[in-house]
Amino acid sequence: MPSVTLLCHTPMPEKTVAAAARLCYSHSGAGELFDGLTDERARSYVEMLERLGHESPLEHASFTFGIEGVSRAFLAQMTRHRIASFSVQSQRYVRLEDFNFITPPSVAADEEALEEYNKAMQSCAESYSRLAAILQKNAAAKLVEQGKSPEEAEKLASKIANEDARFVLPNACETKMVVTMNVRSLHNFFRLRCCNRAQWEIRAVADEMLRLCREAAPALFANAGPACVCEGKCSEGKMTCGHPRTELIVKK
Repeated sequence: MPSVTLLCHTPMPEKTVAAAARLCYSHSGAGELFDGLTDERARSYVEMLERLGHESPLEHASFTFGIEGVSRAFLAQMTRHRIASFSVQSQRYVRLEDFNFITPPSVAADEEALEEYNKAMQSCAESYSRLAAILQKNAAAKLVEQGKSPEEAEKLASKIANEDARFVLPNACETKMVVTMNVRSLHNFFRLRCCNRAQWEIRAVADEMLRLCREAAPALFANAGPACVCEGKCSEGKMTCGHPRTELIVKK
């Protein structure tokens, strides 16, 4: 299963958002924005922003997560969220000897499917290793011809080989990343990815990210989640699953 860690976030995220909102709705100058801004008043500002649909102040607070145990298929979905920052383990610089891979639950639940899946992963791993070795040998020879020492050539050739050997690695290949999003982007992310119709892997990550966000800043994320939670109705139209995620609703 995916592993999600909240690495850090904007200090006092709710007060930071409230201070930004305060500037919009009062005569307060920058030096006065935090004056008298108690936790209770900050929550009041955050709730007001929600009622007004004024989302831009949410962009002043951001959260950074470490995500591990996910597939490259997950990565393709995650990076569609453009207002975010990503740092991902490189298959170009990291040689993936005996690479780990993610197994979908539907495959794990069927003995025949699992056997076929594991065979495919083993085949990919063997092809990757053989291809990397061939490409590294060829690259090292060329570098020696160009005047590099055997030791230096071998070191450089390893990275050159990784670059093309990775083409045989499957979507199932495990990766890890650091992701940073501001609160407004997180609300959009949760709206799409906490939905029952979201792919299982990214939904599991989104659920855990939402749990961690609510622990750190409950007022900012009390109404976050899929449309059935944050809007009270499904936005999927005829594609609706018909099962609102009531377990994500915060009881007030």
